[in-house]
Amino acid sequence: MEISHFLSLLVPIVTIVNMTLAGIVVFFERRDARATWAWLVVLLFVPILGFIVYLFFGRQLKQKNFYKLSAEERNYFKSAVDGQIKKIKELHVFEHNSLLKKHTDLILMNLKSSTSLITTNNDIEIFSDGHEKFKALFRDIKAAQSEINLQYYIIQRDDLGKKLRDLLTLKAKEGVKVRVLYDEIGSRKMSRAFFKELIAYGGEVEVFFPSFLKFINPRLNHRNHRKLCIIDGHIGYIGGFNIGNEYLGKVKKFGYWRDTHFRIIGEAVAYIQGRFILDWKQATHQKHIDLEQFVYQMKPRPGKSPVQIVDSGPNSETEYIKNMYIKLIMSAQKSVYIQTPYFIPDQSFMDACKIALLSGVDVRIMIPNKPDHPFVYWATWSHVGELISYGAKVLIYENGFMHAKTIVVDDEVASVGTANIDTRSFELNFEVNAIVYDEDVARKLRDLFLQDSELCSELTLKRYRERSAVIKFKEAISRLLSPIL
Repeated sequence: MEISHFLSLLVPIVTIVNMTLAGIVVFFERRDARATWAWLVVLLFVPILGFIVYLFFGRQLKQKNFYKLSAEERNYFKSAVDGQIKKIKELHVFEHNSLLKKHTDLILMNLKSSTSLITTNNDIEIFSDGHEKFKALFRDIKAAQSEINLQYYIIQRDDLGKKLRDLLTLKAKEGVKVRVLYDEIGSRKMSRAFFKELIAYGGEVEVFFPSFLKFINPRLNHRNHRKLCIIDGHIGYIGGFNIGNEYLGKVKKFGYWRDTHFRIIGEAVAYIQGRFILDWKQATHQKHIDLEQFVYQMKPRPGKSPVQIVDSGPNSETEYIKNMYIKLIMSAQKSVYIQTPYFIPDQSFMDACKIALLSGVDVRIMIPNKPDHPFVYWATWSHVGELISYGAKVLIYENGFMHAKTIVVDDEVASVGTANIDTRSFELNFEVNAIVYDEDVARKLRDLFLQDSELCSELTLKRYRERSAVIKFKEAISRLLSPIL
């Protein structure tokens, strides 16, 4: 009798508490309505515990002056952006470059939103294979003379990770300044002890958003997903490869690992360096930054590829990379080729794809044939399935795992970087992409897409409609939760 009486009191108390907590989510968090509803579902079906999960995974990051820049530093960036905008609008600096002139609106949007300065003197090498990428990276690290700045979402404690660590330690021993920044959640098996010898020789190692107690991290949901390496302020790497044996195709679960990475020499490297320095400032709580490192001047040399480095994160005022993707798609007149491991966009992105398809644009989307996260995989199927009915060609990569984050538009403009096409990349993660206005680079990426297509099966409308009831159920649940996956 006492137990039943206790339960009769407990149920309404839990209900009231849960409704109060749900009210906090609705009224005190300014977020997308889709994400709010998804969290309300979690709170409704998992009372109390759901709110604890929300505290770790659902809270938004404060946006205002996230990097704690001084007035001088903020004015520095503002004056640089204003100067480029003036040259583009008033001095018509793109008059003799038809491609830049055509995409002036996109360039200006990136400038105004993400302070993405346009550089026009860059040489770009494309890597689609991990062995080739790391061979080049290690060669450049070995040749470093003054400074190595390295930032990865994942650094594994395996053969590749140890090889990198030992090489960095050797360079530190030679007197080269070495800085390593990794994300705690992505590199959850990593610790500073792994870099003990590197640190002993003067190398610096920092963790982005570390836990204040073991396994307790209120910023668990905000991950630094960037993968950058800058060598002597002269060479910059940016793209999708992390550090680990799986990126060499040595993990049976994934098989061959297909990714895309850029090696850039030129003016854009200063802004890749700048992106690293801001994250390093946040991780180390440095009060000031060396602004000169943002304006590293290359010796005059031939180069041809105009580049913007576009970054975004939960500290951004809006979703800069998503906006760039949408603007790219809306500018398409002939084709849009997309490679992504996850395709879980919001309605605005879906509408952009539908408008392009209805306008006669050839839209092709390549996704993996296997999930590394089941809910994410089935949510991807749900979204690409919807676009197939509008005429999109959906290709399923069968040669291993497709991890590239690439968009190529009209064989003339392309984006390569760290951002997937999902809410996590657009709103929750710290991401960075390079957008290149160069037909030669775009055509090379297009050719890679077409080569990969030979290793794909097609998800036709007939095949999609014949999927089993179990798959339809998985899709329905996954799509409902997709705003918070």
